[in-house]
Amino acid sequence: MDLNNLNDKQLDAVKSVGQPNLIFAGAGSGKTRVLTYKIAYLIQEQGLPPEKILAVTFTNKAAQEMKSRVQKLLDFDISSISIGTFHSISAQLLRKEIHNLGISNSFIIYDQPDSVSVIKDCIKDLGLDVKQFEPKTFKNHISQLKNSLISYEQAEVLANDFLQKKVAEVYALYQNQLKKNSALDFDDLLLKPLEIFKNYPHILEKYQKKYGYILVDEYQDTNKPQFEFIHSLAIKHREICVVGDDDQSIYGWRGAEVKNILSFEKDFSGSKVVRLEQNYRSTPHILGAASSLIKANSSRLGKELWTNISEGEKVRLINHWDGSEEARWIGEEIESLSFGTRGMKPFSYNQISLLVRASFQMRAFEERFIQLGLPYKVIGGPRFYERKEIRDALAYFRASISFDDGLAFERILNTPKRGFGDKSMQLLNELAREQNMGLMSAAKFAIDNGKLPTKLSIELDKLINNFKRWNSEFLDNSKKHTEVAEMILDESGYTQMWQSEKTPDAAGRLENLKELIKALDEFENMQGFLEHISLIMEMETEKDIPKISIMTLHAAKGLEFPVVFLPGWEDGLFPSQRSMDQKGKLGLEEERRLAHVGITRAEKYCVISFASNRRIFNQWQNTMPSRFINELSEENIEILNSKSDFGSYSNGSSNISKIDQTYNHKSYNSPGWRRMSSNVHKKLPLKEIVDPFVSSTPNNFIIGSRVFHQKFGYGIIKEINIDKIRVAFEKSEPKDIMASFLVHEDDV
Repeated sequence: MDLNNLNDKQLDAVKSVGQPNLIFAGAGSGKTRVLTYKIAYLIQEQGLPPEKILAVTFTNKAAQEMKSRVQKLLDFDISSISIGTFHSISAQLLRKEIHNLGISNSFIIYDQPDSVSVIKDCIKDLGLDVKQFEPKTFKNHISQLKNSLISYEQAEVLANDFLQKKVAEVYALYQNQLKKNSALDFDDLLLKPLEIFKNYPHILEKYQKKYGYILVDEYQDTNKPQFEFIHSLAIKHREICVVGDDDQSIYGWRGAEVKNILSFEKDFSGSKVVRLEQNYRSTPHILGAASSLIKANSSRLGKELWTNISEGEKVRLINHWDGSEEARWIGEEIESLSFGTRGMKPFSYNQISLLVRASFQMRAFEERFIQLGLPYKVIGGPRFYERKEIRDALAYFRASISFDDGLAFERILNTPKRGFGDKSMQLLNELAREQNMGLMSAAKFAIDNGKLPTKLSIELDKLINNFKRWNSEFLDNSKKHTEVAEMILDESGYTQMWQSEKTPDAAGRLENLKELIKALDEFENMQGFLEHISLIMEMETEKDIPKISIMTLHAAKGLEFPVVFLPGWEDGLFPSQRSMDQKGKLGLEEERRLAHVGITRAEKYCVISFASNRRIFNQWQNTMPSRFINELSEENIEILNSKSDFGSYSNGSSNISKIDQTYNHKSYNSPGWRRMSSNVHKKLPLKEIVDPFVSSTPNNFIIGSRVFHQKFGYGIIKEINIDKIRVAFEKSEPKDIMASFLVHEDDV
């Protein structure tokens, strides 16, 4: 086996055997190469039988790639090597050993819908209303308990409020039902081996002997059960190698614990640490910016990424007046890059990516790309207007505008749940065909002629009357169409449905709905907006052409692109206010690691942007630049000047900070802009950062200020309370107004 194509650190990592081995592999440093070479080295040079090797990773794709690479290095069959995900390795073990727990070895594995269905039955068995106690929410709570290694017995003891007690009760019934059905959920695939190891030491010893050497990829992403599984198998023989990067631990929200990699030397004393710091992906300026940023984290062991790649472009930092300008500029910049600009060779669209913190940010860029005819794809999820919550909301709007839109009415009839099953829907469709009428008219006919049970008739009649009222609201123009849209989502119970669902993606769906309302405000009426959406949905680009990649920062991990755009670097948005509120400093540090991941996806060209104003709840609000911006090393940053013609750039002076440079451009010199720039360097406590999604009283409102309200006009601030501001309006009575609905007169 030829080891000459490894650098010195990679070679050291490959040959480090006979003691626990921690490989810190920075972004783009060749960790997969090291892992595959190490497996081949153990077999060919150390004489370890292939069947004695266990290699664990997180995705089937990564496992298949590892197998393929190892096979290319060795000229014999390697099928006896155990290479797979945590879940697949655990499932194989359980097929042989789970009978020790009184469960059949032919157990079935329940997916998410199966598990939710069983939990729903358990909730009913306890006499609880599934509308009030949502099964998906309970599934999420139970999953969190399992991933914290908390049994239902322990959950019952730890429960200190009504909901926790009910979760514990459902948890107990759920586990009992799973056992009766000889079934496991995905969490159990990780927990049951630990239960076997604890209760049957001889079985643990058998697998400790079976796996003579253990390798773990992406160790920074392991959760508690995964750590315990690996630790149990390796602690005796200590022949273990883990590869990971503490600076890329970004999945805390799904249970990953960065402390697992940080405490490896404590968990396995006498271990050898090898740092892979040579980056083969990015230019020095990109690495310099990323490294300077991540140094602000205290929970890290530290490494210095470097590269032999030529200097290349500096990371570009640009400020925009608002989100619309940001989308316009990025769209036109991509067009310029595709033709070749500033001495660079043209970039193909599939070499360009746009990475956002939250999925709702995608909407503005998708619409701009469509307008420009730029082909794009959304990685890790559907396009904005194809998302379930957006389609549902649009169906409500369509049914409110046109009572004959049967498809829209059918989609939302039972969303949220109103008791309509397949039989009821079949009846309504049959009536519509028989009476030659639309579905909503058929529903009214069914009510009037007693075709439905009384309870269903009452629910359906209420819904139809709501649609009539919403239609009138759209037609009489007494309210803005955006207000009516929000009213529909609230009064229908649709917003509440997502608010009550505690699944990981529920918050994102609510943010997308807010973004939808924002999009509505760009049109004069609902009809114009719906026509616009119809045109967008019809515009399908060819499948086999290069496309710009749009994705969240989380979805981008492990990927790389020559060109990367990072928009929306504003405090509250990125770093996420929700993350900081929930986890404080730990949340902030994970957000910073996410920023580090974003920058290091770029190979040649990276642009970071932020907007000074965002439209939140249909009101313009000042936004503060992300605190991460001032942590970027100035020698690696080029300040760009955004102008209305999008055509010129100017370098900022090197003797002032990056944010100062950005705010001192002549293009942005309004009183509101100057006021914002004066507060840039104030270090805000975590809880005081302006949250773009929560109304708060801005610090720059003072008694005596002249402000503007969209409905009541100009007025003078007379009193400031915690959440309301007393304003004496010039053409109206004094009123108490939420701060988020007011702007300074010089910002109008």
